[in-house]
Amino acid sequence: MDFNLYENDGNGYQKIERYDDEKTEELSQHYRRILDLLGEDSAREGLLKTPLRVSKAMQFFTHGYKLDPVEMLKSATFHEDYRQMVLVKNIELYSMCEHHLLPFFGKAHVAYIPNGHVTGLSKIARVVDAYARRLQVQERLTTQIRDCIQDTLQPLGVAVVIEAQHMCMQMRGIQKQNSVTTTSDFTGAFLRTATREEFIHLITARLH
Repeated sequence: MDFNLYENDGNGYQKIERYDDEKTEELSQHYRRILDLLGEDSAREGLLKTPLRVSKAMQFFTHGYKLDPVEMLKSATFHEDYRQMVLVKNIELYSMCEHHLLPFFGKAHVAYIPNGHVTGLSKIARVVDAYARRLQVQERLTTQIRDCIQDTLQPLGVAVVIEAQHMCMQMRGIQKQNSVTTTSDFTGAFLRTATREEFIHLITARLH
């Protein structure tokens, strides 16, 4: 299962997605049965291809299991004598709640203070995506991002804040459409009040 690949078809580079045919077919059979159990007719015209579409969609939503966030960081790590905060904020985030298989989505703000090594800025966003594209709870997702950066880069500190809306709260259950959940996790230098306050100021400030 490969995603976000680009191939040149002669008319320019086109985005492609590849799926495991055997897994896709097996998942489709299960989704067809689910439709019937819900009281639908999986053989009617509008639903004929729905099991296949859902099968591919769910594989895409959870393709983070196929990604190695540690290797992503290591692939673009460079020696650099910079010891100030590096912040990547407003990283779009889409994940699936493991309790109801409903989406939650929002933004991640990630910062670290290098200790002799930096990584490519896009790799921070890729780490977020690699963990988000799995069945998750927001609390664990926050900690996984923190631990991956801390353990791999060995920086002076890491800060992660995630703000997300959960469809399991908006579509069902309590049905509070405007609720937003915020989680945070810090290591090292960010445990100090002044450093943490600088981080919070930067993620809330409009600098452009």
